[in-house]
Amino acid sequence: MNIAIIGHGKMGKAIEKLAKERGHVTRILSRNSELSFLDVDVAIDFSTPDSAFKNIQSALKSKTPIVSGTTGWLDKFEEAKSLCQKHQTAFLYASNFSIGMNLFFELNKKLDQLMVNQKYQASLLEIHHTQKVDIPSGTAITLTEDLHQDIEIKSQRTGEVPGTHIISYKSDIDSIQIKHEAHNRLGFAMGAIIAAEWIFGKKGFFEMKDVLKF
Repeated sequence: MNIAIIGHGKMGKAIEKLAKERGHVTRILSRNSELSFLDVDVAIDFSTPDSAFKNIQSALKSKTPIVSGTTGWLDKFEEAKSLCQKHQTAFLYASNFSIGMNLFFELNKKLDQLMVNQKYQASLLEIHHTQKVDIPSGTAITLTEDLHQDIEIKSQRTGEVPGTHIISYKSDIDSIQIKHEAHNRLGFAMGAIIAAEWIFGKKGFFEMKDVLKF
């Protein structure tokens, strides 16, 4: 499969390496290059919040399926979904492509359901590397959207941390925590490639839960 990778930062490089190992042909489209999708089967966008929507728009208008993991641009999200429908192609967005994190999303939903009638206050701590642009992270926002109660998000930026998310429930008598800690970027990269392989030949808007059949 011919994959165009938009953005060649740390995530883009990890995706390129794993995609080649899986037998795919890759083409790098950086922020400063002309976005041409000729002979591209699927595009994967890990660019920047400022350029993400333009990249997605260009791919959809050229009828190229696109997978995006860039966060911080979601004020244009509904417009992107409309473009996908208008041009009869495919668009898959996820705030986090890690298989482990998507399992964590489901665990978070389940624990929240159990807490509905309990007297626990929830909070969320997310920790990322210092180059992470959006605060709070897109993953943290997704986690809070699945909860029935308002939740405080604390964000830390330190070192080279790929991503850690801790949800805590605290009452007067005890505390409960669930935690996901990424050890490196390979989980995110592999999830994006699996999503790209899955979306090829499909039409419509999708999420990782569609890929993983949750």
